[in-house]
Amino acid sequence: MALCMKKSPKLINHLKYRMCLFDMITPSSWNSTSSHHQEFPVTAPIAHNLGNPDADLSVKATLFSACRFKSTKPEKQLNSLNDADDNKILDFPGGKVRFSPKMTFISESPEERTQCYRVLDDNGQLILGSNLVQVGEELAVKMYNDMITLQTMDTLFYEAQRQGRISFYLTTIGEEAINIATAAALTADDHVFPQYREPGVLLWRGFTLQEFANQCFVNKADHGKGRQMPIHYGSNKHNYFTVSSTIATQLPHAVGAAYALKMDRKDACAVTYFGDGGSSEGDFHAALNFAAVLEAPVIFICRNNGWAISTPTSDQFRSDGVVVRGSAYGVRSIRVDGNDALAIYGAVHAARKMAITEHRPILIEALTYRVGHHSTSDDSTKYRPVDEIEWWKLARDPVSRFRKWIESNDWWSSEAESEFRSSVRQQLLHAIQVAEKAEKPPVADIFTDVYDVPPSNLHEQEKLLREAIRRHPRDYPSDVPA
Repeated sequence: MALCMKKSPKLINHLKYRMCLFDMITPSSWNSTSSHHQEFPVTAPIAHNLGNPDADLSVKATLFSACRFKSTKPEKQLNSLNDADDNKILDFPGGKVRFSPKMTFISESPEERTQCYRVLDDNGQLILGSNLVQVGEELAVKMYNDMITLQTMDTLFYEAQRQGRISFYLTTIGEEAINIATAAALTADDHVFPQYREPGVLLWRGFTLQEFANQCFVNKADHGKGRQMPIHYGSNKHNYFTVSSTIATQLPHAVGAAYALKMDRKDACAVTYFGDGGSSEGDFHAALNFAAVLEAPVIFICRNNGWAISTPTSDQFRSDGVVVRGSAYGVRSIRVDGNDALAIYGAVHAARKMAITEHRPILIEALTYRVGHHSTSDDSTKYRPVDEIEWWKLARDPVSRFRKWIESNDWWSSEAESEFRSSVRQQLLHAIQVAEKAEKPPVADIFTDVYDVPPSNLHEQEKLLREAIRRHPRDYPSDVPA
C-alpha cells in the first residue's frame, strides 16, 4: 500500500478527502517511522466552516478527532530511545518502552517530598534568589485591600449567623492569599469553577459587598432568587459559576469548559478550586485524565488545608499530598506555599500562560491551613488542638505576612490600615442592614426558570404549597410574599 501511494498522488488526494486525513498522509510520510506523529494544518475549506454552526457535522467531528492525535510530546520523548535492538524495545501504544532484566517496583513514595515554591518568608521578607514574578504598587495594594475586605466580611457575616440573622456561613480565614492572589493572576475572561471557599475571587472581579449581603440574607435582589444556601454565590457577569455543595463535581465541568474555550480559540482558560478532601472524589481523577488527554487549558487549584471537615490528610491518602497525582495523569504540577501571596500569584500567572499557549492542564497544590471552623455547623476544636489553630493564626497568617512586605516597600502604613479597615467595616454594616430589610423573593420564584411552559405537575405542586401556607401561616416565614 505504501508503494502504491508513493506512485499515485491522485489516490493520496482521494484518501485525504474520503478519510479526512488532511496532511497526515503524504508521500514523504511513508519514509518515516514516526509519520503518524506529524502535525497537520487545517485546510482552508474546513477552517472556513469552523465558524459556521450549520457546517457539516462530519467535517467538525473529523477535525476534532484529528486534534486528539496531535498530542505526541510524551511519545516523541519515549521514541527517542535507540531501537537498534528490537529485543530491548517494545513499541507499545503511547510510545516505546525499554525492557529490563531486573525486576524493579516503583517506590510508593519518593525519598524526599516535593518541594514547595515560596517567595516570602514568615516575616514578609523576600527570600534571596527567589524566582519572583514582579508585582507593582497598585496591584499589591489592591491585593492587600481585598484580603482585608474578605477578612472583615467573614467576621461580620459569621457574627450575623451566630446572631440568627442568616442560616449558614463559611469563612476563608487563613486562606485569604489563595483567594485574592489567584484571582489577581487571572483575567476576567477566564472561567472560574469554585468550590465554596473562594468568594475572594468573586470579590476581586467586582462583585459588590451589597451583592454578597443580598445572597447571604436571601432577599429579592439575590441573583439566585433565594434558591441557594448562603455563600453559594454565582455571577454570569463575572464568569463565576454558581457554587455547588457537592464535592468535586465542578472539576469535570471546568475541563469541559476549558475544552470549549480551546475549540473556540479563546485567549482564556478555565480555573477550578477544590480542597484536599475533593481529591478523594472520583470526579477529581476523571477530570485530570480528561484534561490531560484532551489537552484542555484548565488550572486545577487544590487548597490543601490539612482537613476535610474533621478528616485529616493522613486519613485520606498516603501519597505525597496532591501534587504528585498530576504526573500520574500526565499533568504538569507545582506545590506552592498557600500563605505566600507573591508565590501564589507567580505560580498562577505562569500556569495560565502555559495552559493557554501550550494547550495543557496545570495542577497547583497550595499548602495552607483552615484557621476557622469548617462552617458554622462545625466545631473544629473537637478534632484538632487549639494550640495548633492559634499557631497558624499568629505565625503563618498570610494577610499580615503580605502587609509586612508592602510596608517594607513604603506602599502601606498603619494610618492607611486603620482608615481602610474602618471604611470597609462601615460599608459592610450598611450592606447588611439594607439586605436584611429588603423584601424576600416571592413563592412563585420557586417554580420558575426551569421550564419554558411549566408542566401540570409543577402547577399542582405550587397550588398545594399555597394552600399549605394559607392553612398554616405560622409555619411559614411571614416576610415571604405568597
